[in-house]
Amino acid sequence: MSSQAHYREAHPLVFVITHWINLICMIMLAFSGFYIHYPFFDGFMGVARGMHFVAMYVIVINLTFRIIAAFSVKSANQLGSRQVDTDIKNWLPQAENKHQFFETVKYYLFLRKEGVISAKYGSLQKIAYLATIPLTYLQAYTGFALYGPSQDMGLFAGGTALVGGPMNMRIIHYFIMWVFIVFTMIHAYLANIYNFSPSKIIFAWKETEH
Repeated sequence: MSSQAHYREAHPLVFVITHWINLICMIMLAFSGFYIHYPFFDGFMGVARGMHFVAMYVIVINLTFRIIAAFSVKSANQLGSRQVDTDIKNWLPQAENKHQFFETVKYYLFLRKEGVISAKYGSLQKIAYLATIPLTYLQAYTGFALYGPSQDMGLFAGGTALVGGPMNMRIIHYFIMWVFIVFTMIHAYLANIYNFSPSKIIFAWKETEH
């Protein structure tokens, strides 16, 4: 993997922008969420709540746009290649990394020396990234179920009753937050495990040649 280049075709500018929006919103949500849970200084609760819900709306809209864009925007389907195809194909099983799931698991368990990713995303990447979609929408739902103006609405009140009350809903919301925090840390580490080329292209849209 360390010998593969990272071209703009792999991450079109529109996806770089959505990635930036997603990261900024995640930081805002984590900070404001921790503050709402445990105010560690005075006089900021109103701003924190406003920040939390603005970031939530933006991240949900951003995610929905990203899903729609996957069906229309083209991106490279192999690392180190400028050959493009509809982006949604990168999220589905591909010939480029067919039968690589268990080999990838072995690599991350230190049972294999070399990485096996040949498509834009590896098998585990696809599973992990796709899992964040329902988790994001679920987190938004639990937030609405805890939010005063909406918590008594039938859709959200029913969910709260289903999980056993507001406290259980709050625990679910809190747990999912930690899932995202841990995922982001692992994602940042694995993305740059060989070099910082992936970060250069996804944050600065700067190509690297190897």
